[in-house]
Amino acid sequence: MEFIKKTFYILIFLSFSHAFSQVSKTDSLRGRFTYLLKSKPNKLYPNQIYKELFSLQVGDNKAFFISEKQLQLDSIFYSALKPFQNKTNNTGLITVDFSGKSLPKTNSNFILIQNSNETQYFEKIGSTLLSYLTPNINNWALKNEIKIINSYKCRKAEVHFKGRDWIAWYSDEIAIPFGPYKFNSLPGLIIKISDKLGDYDFELVNSFPNNKLKGKIIEIDKSYFENPKIVSKIELSRAKNNFRESLINSPQFLGVNLTSEQKEKFRTEQKNDEIEKKGYNPIELE
Repeated sequence: MEFIKKTFYILIFLSFSHAFSQVSKTDSLRGRFTYLLKSKPNKLYPNQIYKELFSLQVGDNKAFFISEKQLQLDSIFYSALKPFQNKTNNTGLITVDFSGKSLPKTNSNFILIQNSNETQYFEKIGSTLLSYLTPNINNWALKNEIKIINSYKCRKAEVHFKGRDWIAWYSDEIAIPFGPYKFNSLPGLIIKISDKLGDYDFELVNSFPNNKLKGKIIEIDKSYFENPKIVSKIELSRAKNNFRESLINSPQFLGVNLTSEQKEKFRTEQKNDEIEKKGYNPIELE
């Protein structure tokens, strides 16, 4: 829904206004990879393919997985806020004019941090950062099959994960046990992984040259993962739904006054949104 999307951007900007310049610069960059996600997020529209690029940034002992569009949005916000660094006014508020600027839009407002034991999911709901833990996959079935994908010699592995059957192709020539989303713990970097229904597919489309990694660090804003409230996955989902409903039922909470025409459009969007919920096809079915 367009109104909800705009509201989320306001909230994202407000969080940045309190947290800019708090960038993590403690992890050396050991690898940076870009994955293309192709998905069918709604069964009502089986021919509609959603595409988005994600960045996997690998440090010494962990890897960060985040939307490329979110990183672009960060860059725009940081550039806008930079002139205000070390400056305050009577209200403590910062006003920035984004008119005429095209802001990247993403459906993936989360970050995942993988380590050798578990994957931690972070998402800000309103002004509260929530997080839950998922144990790393330990039941991969390694297959004696080899395929060349994007010039990489890959080996096959299969797993049942969160209600879907997945086929992964990994390269042991890249000794990095990470991959897109929550997929990891294989004897090499995951180059491609798809579920057998064809609803979700991640494929490596770009990598940062090794000869340019020296001296590079992971630069991801600490506000994405610092001091979260630890909850269960169910609790996070419930908080997200409750927050979304509060936006739908009380659009005036941000001082937004709607005209009669806007209210009618808003109600129409609500009805369409309720219909689309019936076909929701998430990456995790369990």
